[in-house]
Amino acid sequence: MRNALRTAIERTGYYPEVVTDGVDSAVAGERVEGFYVHHEPTIERDEVRRHITVVVLTPSRLILAHTDEHAGDDLLPQPYTSTSTEAIALSSVKSVVVTRMVANPTSGPQPAAEALVTIGWSGVSRIDLEPASCADPECEADHGYSGMLASDDFSLRVSAAAEGHDAVNSLLEFAKVLSQQTQGAPQK
Repeated sequence: MRNALRTAIERTGYYPEVVTDGVDSAVAGERVEGFYVHHEPTIERDEVRRHITVVVLTPSRLILAHTDEHAGDDLLPQPYTSTSTEAIALSSVKSVVVTRMVANPTSGPQPAAEALVTIGWSGVSRIDLEPASCADPECEADHGYSGMLASDDFSLRVSAAAEGHDAVNSLLEFAKVLSQQTQGAPQK
């Protein structure tokens, strides 16, 4: 599996040695049980900025690695990359939310056109507040606030139109393996 991960990183053509070094360091010798590599170039004015996300599943952890390229700044005048990694204990993963978008559902089973996977471990929480109100339109009392606490630590959306059906299927397969690992379900 480790060789397949390295091949997937190399296939992006995006600083494969740098990305592999960051991922290997975070994996720290553990067995790789699943992974997903997502290369995401973005256009910013007249420049193309590249970003790669590598998500790796080991027997005990979920590893997230993000590598970005930078044009240079006051501290580092030459172009450079930055790689950030995060290792989350599988026992900390609280949710794996999978959303599949299927076109023409009345035509019977179709491959997913898009997939969105959101993984929550409560490392990052968001509070959405709004003024509370009551049903009385004449009421002018202060009812405080109501809101929602949401855990939205990591989300990845892949589209068949942009990345191809194989990329969508690979993300869905990774989400399946992650769900099995975090729920203690036997793998098939």
